[in-house]
Amino acid sequence: MSEMITADLVDLDLSADSKEAAARALAERMVALGRVTDLDGFLADVAAREAQMPTGLDGGIGIPHCRSEHVTEPTLAFGRSAAGIDFGAADGPADLIFLIAAPAGADDAHLTILSSLARQLMNAEFTDALRAAADADAAAALIRGEEPDGTGGVPEGIEDSVDSVAVPAAASAGAATGIATGSPDVGPEEGPQNGSEEGPRNGPDDGPAERGRPFRVVAVTSCPTGIAHTYMAAESLEKAGREAGVEVVVETQGSAGFTRLDPAVIEAADGVIFAHDVPVRDKDRFAGKPTVDTGVKAAINRPGELIDEVRGKAARGEVTAAGAAGAAGTDGASGTTPVERGGKPGEGYGTKLRVWLMSGVSYMVPFVAAGGLLIALGFAIGGYEINKAPSVMDHFVWSQADSWAALLFQVGGVAFAFLVPVLAGYIAYGMADRPGLVPGFVGGSIALTVNAGFLGGLAAGLISGAVVMAIQRVRIPAALRGIMPVVVIPLISSAVVGFLMFVVIGKPIASAQKAMTDWLSGLSGANAVLLGALLGLMMCFDLGGPVNKVAYAFATAGIAVADPSDSAMKIMAAVMAAGMVPPLAMALATTVRGKLFNAAERENGKAAWVLGASFISEGAIPFAAADPLRVIPSSMVGGALTGALSMAFGATLRAPHGGIFVVPLIGNPLLYLVAIAAGVCVTTALVIVLKGLRKPAPGAVAQGPGGTDPSAPSPEAKQPVAA
Repeated sequence: MSEMITADLVDLDLSADSKEAAARALAERMVALGRVTDLDGFLADVAAREAQMPTGLDGGIGIPHCRSEHVTEPTLAFGRSAAGIDFGAADGPADLIFLIAAPAGADDAHLTILSSLARQLMNAEFTDALRAAADADAAAALIRGEEPDGTGGVPEGIEDSVDSVAVPAAASAGAATGIATGSPDVGPEEGPQNGSEEGPRNGPDDGPAERGRPFRVVAVTSCPTGIAHTYMAAESLEKAGREAGVEVVVETQGSAGFTRLDPAVIEAADGVIFAHDVPVRDKDRFAGKPTVDTGVKAAINRPGELIDEVRGKAARGEVTAAGAAGAAGTDGASGTTPVERGGKPGEGYGTKLRVWLMSGVSYMVPFVAAGGLLIALGFAIGGYEINKAPSVMDHFVWSQADSWAALLFQVGGVAFAFLVPVLAGYIAYGMADRPGLVPGFVGGSIALTVNAGFLGGLAAGLISGAVVMAIQRVRIPAALRGIMPVVVIPLISSAVVGFLMFVVIGKPIASAQKAMTDWLSGLSGANAVLLGALLGLMMCFDLGGPVNKVAYAFATAGIAVADPSDSAMKIMAAVMAAGMVPPLAMALATTVRGKLFNAAERENGKAAWVLGASFISEGAIPFAAADPLRVIPSSMVGGALTGALSMAFGATLRAPHGGIFVVPLIGNPLLYLVAIAAGVCVTTALVIVLKGLRKPAPGAVAQGPGGTDPSAPSPEAKQPVAA
């Protein structure tokens, strides 16, 4: 096995002026040693990770990193910049840059060594020694945890600070067996008396002061890649714990897997800190304790504040609901759910509301897609009279196509019947986690009963989540906490939501739903064309983001009934057509004027053909990320034209997804394809013209063998999801 870092992977005079250039300069050293096989592909993976969360850290450190299929073995490259490079840290540019490359299937031993380095970056002596290193050999030896040879320029007295880089981090193992890493000189049942002034821990027994021991915290850290931030956050929390006289035990849920904390350690803890940007695994273990839930960088940059916050919650007796891991804390503000974070600290109510609504929509869309396609196939096989067929339980003939058509139609209808309850249930889930599911589903079902439709489902979900969050604010005696999530919360919240939906708001919402349906049914002429243009603009504004999803949810809501109106099917057709325009246009543009795009963009253009044809708007994201001021406006113009033409041509669609693969199910299919082609051509022309007004993309003219460009930067790569 090769050394993870050698002198050839060190640049002590890094001259790059941007984080992209820095990553490229260090990655080129990896390519030269055969550690990376595809420079552009690897840089695209680095950019994708960087887009998830900036990798700059306070203290002048930048740690761009990723897992990539283009990496042959775990590798670390180090660069030192005299001028500093902006990696998004709050305190300014970074002068120490570590590019960490891990293979997609890296083994645990390698990843543990990388994680140990991440922890060591929290050590000021270590970083100071790197700034003082006089040559590449000394810097590489220092990072490997070796004593530098000769007069490498590394100051004396830092041997102890570098030894831990070469060995796996001990904190995780200690945490698993109950060793409090935040207080290394103190056993789990004894310790200094500082911190004993804190208020009582929640529970039937006495607080830490009365038991004569320090305050105890268990923490979980995780990040999308699971290599750097996960372990740096753990080290930062442990260090802050030692300074505050608090025992901190951290479970790092990193790429190398994780070892669960001993249940006895969790039981003995007085508070919990979740510092994560991906869902915490097995979160139920920590329920019923004062909890602070935040992003992983908060634990790196302000660990002391997090410890103070959880101590304050413990003093006030604020805990999560037992058995409802991940529920919002008793203050209802800092919790997250397994769906999505319900708003980071400082975010406004509007942002949180969008996240809650999108969590419901994301769970509803698969039901829409499955049910809609089944119903559309039923119509395609059996004709539009198939909705009058008897139940297949009473009449089904294996050899008759009509029987199979009726089966598809009726199964699709059953799937559609879940739409409103699922929407309401998972909006409540996004707000209050699992305790919100029962009242959410009950409220959504009542919305169907009173004919309040999707508007009723939205209201039921928000009300259910709010009711559960209000119940969780109430301080409950310890003896009752065990029955709260399974009896008390479902009972009270369902009763309150049922009363409100049946007696108070159900009828007004049903009237509003009927008025909206009647308005859609009456759309014709110029009004319909304008609506199609507006929906087209929304579909292309953020390419799969919240605005795109609002337009898509509006369209699917119209067809999510047994017998949708003609206007609703026209809206669905216009939305799907407009969503196909951006990726298809980018694919066409890279084909007809490839010199305006770099090598990575031309490669993305090939994939965009398939993504666009499949109605996956996200296929255009790499182009929009690299050049938003030209790509997004051009896409919006083309999308608006396609949406307007689709409505003008009277194209209809019963299926909520499928792209060109459901063209046989479309009303006026030829004119529908004309509308898509028109929008694609307009967007392509605008992109080419706008890009032609500036210099060609870096490296776009001087191509290497086979049309490749070895020096072109790669735009952000994003995993496509259904539009």
